[in-house]
Amino acid sequence: MVNTTKPTLRNRFSNMDRENRSVVISFSMIILLIVFGTLFITPNFASPTFLTQQLRIASFLGIIAAGQMAVILTGNIDLSVPWTLNLSAVIATSVMAGQDDRLILGIASAVGVGVIVGLVNGIGVAYLRIPAMVLTLGVNAVLKGVTVVYTGSAPQFQQTPELLSKAATETLFGFLPIAVILWAMVSLFNYLILSRSSMGRKTYAVGNNEIASYLSGVKTSRVLIMVFILSAVLNALAGLLLAGNAGRSFNEMGDPYMLPAIAAVVVGGTSILGGSGKYMGTIAGVIIVRLLDGALNIVQVPAATKDITFGLVILLMLFLYGRAEKVRE
Repeated sequence: MVNTTKPTLRNRFSNMDRENRSVVISFSMIILLIVFGTLFITPNFASPTFLTQQLRIASFLGIIAAGQMAVILTGNIDLSVPWTLNLSAVIATSVMAGQDDRLILGIASAVGVGVIVGLVNGIGVAYLRIPAMVLTLGVNAVLKGVTVVYTGSAPQFQQTPELLSKAATETLFGFLPIAVILWAMVSLFNYLILSRSSMGRKTYAVGNNEIASYLSGVKTSRVLIMVFILSAVLNALAGLLLAGNAGRSFNEMGDPYMLPAIAAVVVGGTSILGGSGKYMGTIAGVIIVRLLDGALNIVQVPAATKDITFGLVILLMLFLYGRAEKVRE
């Protein structure tokens, strides 16, 4: 006799693979955070105005996390985020000098910085076999020194062009932030690369088993270089938007984004070991981190406590997901 009983939500959830379960959990956490924030922090936590503002601010982190996810999928990590972002923004605003007609040139200079940093990171990891954590942390320190030398002991930072400031701060139709549209464009690009291209399949394969991927014909070194370039270029673009949001570039503007970017990727269900994760989960992770940060800001939690909170979130997600299988189902 055929069983016509409809599967329950619990059964459907238990039958999902690890990646889809992670996405469902992440979006469920967003709802729980909104409910908790509304009940215990401020009734305005669920208001359209507040949520739209949080999405606009989350877009900066979201662009960074998109690149970080690609690197983590290969089993590596990029710790050069803060000063790649910073140096790109400083050079770009210097080139643009506050003039809209120099905007394209400024964007090109920021992307150029990103490409160079990504190449250095990628070549170091792929060919010199330097551990990514050590290499990118060292590159981050070098970039900090270069930025300080470039700006001088008494830095005079340029104002951003009006068009860049509008892209980072203004809305369309009175409710849709332009920055969110830019994040959506980056997200679509990242989704197509990771889920609908041979490059994406190779990225997951390298994360699952780099040696087996190499033996099967995958040019693993090329894959590693490409994901590090992608990460650095997206860091540079995020730096431009952050400069536009502030109206100028400034030193240490990227420091608050390294740990939250990693947290967003891990919270979204991407395995820190590589080879497993869905980009929709990273989007949810970005929103979770932003809402959590917004809640902590409302209750005026010190910056150090926020770092502790994000660190605990990463450890919790590692405890939940870190022992799962690496192979993508």
